Amino acid sequence: MELYKEKRILTVTGLTHLIRGVLEENFEHVWVEGEVSNLAMPASGHLYFTLKDSGAQIRCVLFRASSRALRFRIANGMGLVLRGRVSVYDQRGEYQFIAEYLEPKGVGALQLAFAQLKEKLAKEGLFDEDRKRPIPALPRVLGIVTSVSGAAVHDILTVLRRRHACVDVQILPVKVQGEGAGEEIAQAVKDFNRLREADVLIVGRGGGSVEDLWAFNEEVVVRAIHASRIPVISAVGHEVDFTIADFVADLRAPTPSAAAEMVVKSREELDLRIFHLARRLDLAAERGISGARGAVEALVRALKDPTLFIGHMRQRVDELAERLAAGVRRHHSLRRERLMSRSHRLRIMTPEVQVERFHERLLTLSATMENAARRILDSSRESAAVSAARLSALSPLATLDRGYCIARLLPSGETVRDGGLLQHGDRLDLAFRRGAARCVVESSEVEP
Repeated sequence: MELYKEKRILTVTGLTHLIRGVLEENFEHVWVEGEVSNLAMPASGHLYFTLKDSGAQIRCVLFRASSRALRFRIANGMGLVLRGRVSVYDQRGEYQFIAEYLEPKGVGALQLAFAQLKEKLAKEGLFDEDRKRPIPALPRVLGIVTSVSGAAVHDILTVLRRRHACVDVQILPVKVQGEGAGEEIAQAVKDFNRLREADVLIVGRGGGSVEDLWAFNEEVVVRAIHASRIPVISAVGHEVDFTIADFVADLRAPTPSAAAEMVVKSREELDLRIFHLARRLDLAAERGISGARGAVEALVRALKDPTLFIGHMRQRVDELAERLAAGVRRHHSLRRERLMSRSHRLRIMTPEVQVERFHERLLTLSATMENAARRILDSSRESAAVSAARLSALSPLATLDRGYCIARLLPSGETVRDGGLLQHGDRLDLAFRRGAARCVVESSEVEP
């Protein structure tokens, strides 16, 4: 017991607290770089990941309050530069890095955020040209979303006065830079759509740095412009400045002044078109009133008897259900026919069927070859018999059968064909059909 009194014994918790105090005190503001791995993003909003290089790794956490300020998405394999402090996670007894700020390594955070968001929205089709709407030629009400203290609104109004534009201008003042600017711009676009008074909107501001224009790169602004039922002209900065709002808007203007010129025609152009448009306007008004009256009457009828409307909807549901069932049946029938066709083809291509087909073919070829050989043999026999008959007719033996003999001069054995060549005393060998004889020439005569 005395031994323990002389020593200071710490609990695991106490020791961990001491270590954490030392680390947090000495590594309060640290910059570190590395590659992200094991990224986890739970519902709490905190980000957990491992930062590593070729020689070591460290667990990192970015709490929700700091992650909300991120303008780009973190991904595994991304190189990051982090600022924060080193601490200890007591429950596991592991030291970790608590990040307070981070940026991509080798590229600016705003530049990466711009590229990531642009790529994401392009894949969703927000920039497709076929969804962009034309700008009205003669808008009656022009909505402007910008700062009332900036140069943009002054430039727009100056152009409108110079052109004697007969257009009602409505301005919803918003912040165009800084914290909360994106939310104010998006809400102003939504408000104009809710009021449905403006024919076209100009959303923009004057020039500035990338940071100053960043509100028009925020996703909330881009989606509000995309969802707008009112055509939107984006007029942000100078001609060389591009924001994501420019890509999603129905029309991009290089400057706010240019946007105003695009919206309104000059007084001279308007005077030339007024007379022709007046009559068309009357007709359009009549048609609009008639259509609105019909819509109101239909709405009144539906409100008087909602069961009729519900009945129509139920009938429509039954019709669609029947069409769906028929489509499913057709689909199953086609699949069944395709399966049977492929099964038949597979059955034909099995080795047993192929062997049987080759065996039948072999038997057929064998019979064909046998018949051909028999025909060739018979033909050969007939040809040989004819040749034998011809040869027999020409054979010396046939001559001997008729009583003739063959005389050969001895001792040379030369056949005697001319009796005039024989001399007295020549010896001859006579060959008969059966047997032979030798004789001596006594005399020879040659018929004249």
